[in-house]
Amino acid sequence: MTSTSSLTVDPPCLWKPSHPEDTEMAKFRRHVNTKFNLQLQNYQELWQWSVDNAPAFWSTVWDYTNVIASVKSTDADILDQSLPMDAVPEWFKGARLNFAENLLWCKSSEKIAIISTGEGQSRRSITYAELYDQVLQCAMALKAHGVQKDDRVAAYIPNCPEAIIAMLATISLGAIWSSTSPDFGATGVLDRFSQISPKVLISVNGVVYNGKRLDHIPKVKPVVQGLPSLEKVVIIPFVDNGRDVKATIQQEFGDKSTTWKEFLDTEKHLPQEIPFEQLPFNHPGFIMFSSGTTGLPKCIVHSGAGLLLQLKKEHIIHGDMHPDDVFFYYTTTGWMMWNWLVAGLSVGCTLVLWDGSPFKPAPISLWELVDELGITHFGTSAKYIQSLQEASVHPMDECKLDTLKAIYSTGSPLKPESYEFVYNHIKKDVGLGSITGGTDICSLFAGYNASLPVYRGEIQCINLGMKIEAWADSNTPVQAQAGDLVCTVPFPCMPVYMYGDDDTTRAKYKNAYFSMYDGIWYHGDYVWLNPKTGGVIMLGRSDGTLNPNGVRFGSAEIYNVVDRFPEIEDALCVGQKIVNEDDERVVLFLKLKGSVELSDELVKKIKTTIRAQLSPRHVPAFVLAIQDIPYTINGKKVEVAVKKIISGQKVTPTGTLSNPDSLALYYNIPALAQ
Repeated sequence: MTSTSSLTVDPPCLWKPSHPEDTEMAKFRRHVNTKFNLQLQNYQELWQWSVDNAPAFWSTVWDYTNVIASVKSTDADILDQSLPMDAVPEWFKGARLNFAENLLWCKSSEKIAIISTGEGQSRRSITYAELYDQVLQCAMALKAHGVQKDDRVAAYIPNCPEAIIAMLATISLGAIWSSTSPDFGATGVLDRFSQISPKVLISVNGVVYNGKRLDHIPKVKPVVQGLPSLEKVVIIPFVDNGRDVKATIQQEFGDKSTTWKEFLDTEKHLPQEIPFEQLPFNHPGFIMFSSGTTGLPKCIVHSGAGLLLQLKKEHIIHGDMHPDDVFFYYTTTGWMMWNWLVAGLSVGCTLVLWDGSPFKPAPISLWELVDELGITHFGTSAKYIQSLQEASVHPMDECKLDTLKAIYSTGSPLKPESYEFVYNHIKKDVGLGSITGGTDICSLFAGYNASLPVYRGEIQCINLGMKIEAWADSNTPVQAQAGDLVCTVPFPCMPVYMYGDDDTTRAKYKNAYFSMYDGIWYHGDYVWLNPKTGGVIMLGRSDGTLNPNGVRFGSAEIYNVVDRFPEIEDALCVGQKIVNEDDERVVLFLKLKGSVELSDELVKKIKTTIRAQLSPRHVPAFVLAIQDIPYTINGKKVEVAVKKIISGQKVTPTGTLSNPDSLALYYNIPALAQ
């Protein structure tokens, strides 16, 4: 967590746009002034208008960004402002549209929609016309296999064109899409997909990562076995491993399996056009998953239309993205940034997909793509930029990067020195957009603005329509002071519900976002707002979510693995703040059964299992034996208190603990001394 003592309202300015008056943000402000007879002079005034007049603002975004719909809404039906925010108010009541149709409006046979590449892959290009035809074919295949409106289609899949094709086909039918990436083990996938009972699972035969070809079928098999709802398993021959894919999957999965090609050939009589299902604005389109801090990952359901409107605003108005741009983001299909990337198709630009390690075949590889493909908007993680810095990789010295207009960074706060690294060693004249939001909204609260300067260490602005504030203990907004990130005005990309039993979803939803402040969205982050620049600084999570190297996940995922070990009675997994670094490492405490000792062999077995069933990123830095694990009276593990203790803070046991003396065990542990 960043120290607030180092923050200033006067950070150095590192970049200014050369022609801010020509940006889409400036054009949008002028459009608003004309439409509503206003005289908004700058971004701050435009933002204030957007949150004070939410229905008018979002209706204007709809028209300005050319949302395609068979029916819009009357002005009176855009938002019922009498409802409290936690009632999940319905936006654009009466509207009918389809997310996929809005990403497939361009049907050019010359314009490239997708360029895919990566480790061990040849480069592939797909035009918008080809993309449309392949989505049509996939949609009719899904329909032929019984997929209907509200059915779930799941994908355990790399970042490849087939993932986008299958997603768009699913959404076109009014069905619901959910995906995760191959770096998750079977346990992590089942923790997610078993809750949503998918009818179809799409996956691959193998992947390439860090120079290694990895057989994916052994990971898919237990997933298929653990999902009795599956009626069809579709396997894409993503890696040539010398094995016959059809024979392999028939042997492993039986008659309900098929190859991608056979699946697409299911329906021979195709219509001329995709029959896009016209859906209400709040109709579910995507299921994403929380990190699983206190149990199974929450199934967060997003409406396709809500994401569409929000992401078009972010790409077109904030990002100044146009059809002639080329958009790249290093992401996996299990991260919300994949959805963010794919939404670039709604702009009509070209997407660049990369699957594999960002450092293979060389650390400079992704930057070489900028020159080769003319990338204009380049997205990555703060950790990746930091890794370049630590390895003294200077793209400016090896690449031209002439086409590059914007660099996006997310996943964790971008360090102030990383801002300087970008401008000193990547490109001097580029907009650096540190962005923040999350899976819960699948979009941004604060982020890039092509019309504003970039200040060292700051996210440029709070995004239009997102009334976020920093609330201190008094539950009142503060500036230049750390506080809880809250949002006090509804926005269209709020989740529509939590997937699951109807009797519990309402309680889950309210507990997730509205339990801290009545009727106010609480995001679980600490934030610092600069009243002078309008910038935003993220200070870290306010809960016990694990976040090593900017990779966020929940302790429950670890528990779901280690609880199966017969030697282990109980476990506690927390992060330890690393001294003098804005990072943490994961520590796993184990309460062992009887006379069992924590041998090197057992530690190795635990780490290997976590790596295989979850991912390498989940493997703890330390696995230590402990005599007792603290619990609250109502039976919840006390993670935050232990995290504070091992990070050097003093914690006073409270009356909520059932075994308060156990906290003393976590002080002064030699292995964790820094």
